[in-house]
Amino acid sequence: MPSQGPLTLTSPAFADNAPIPAEYTCRGADVSPALEWTGVPAGAKALVLFVDDPDGRDWVHWSVLDIDPATSGLPRNVSPSAAKPQQGRNDFGKVGYGGPCPPSGTHHYRFTLTALAAPLNLADHPDGTAVRAALRGATRLGSVTLVGTFRA
Repeated sequence: MPSQGPLTLTSPAFADNAPIPAEYTCRGADVSPALEWTGVPAGAKALVLFVDDPDGRDWVHWSVLDIDPATSGLPRNVSPSAAKPQQGRNDFGKVGYGGPCPPSGTHHYRFTLTALAAPLNLADHPDGTAVRAALRGATRLGSVTLVGTFRA
């Protein structure tokens, strides 16, 4: 249910600016972490989660589109074959979540949740370029980013 207050995004798997456990990376089960949010702005008609790696040329790890704003999170291990929520194609070429797998060094992974005035209504499993373009043209009501790190 939309509520008053700032939009927040957390994960029981890792704290902001802290390491992402191996379970959620290519070194482990490579499953999506559970995410929780509060403070969805009144009037929000959809939420979009976009996960990328700014240290890896903005590599797209996951996009989840047109999430019902009445929800309060995503469970651990969202299936790529799930009909809902709609998921985009990541830069690994697969639908759904693709966890951290940097070639070297420590990388930062931005989990950005954006509240929108209207759903994006993109077809099928759009790639990161299409999702970014749609977000640029969308009316944003709020946004929050949770950052996790992973060292190769």
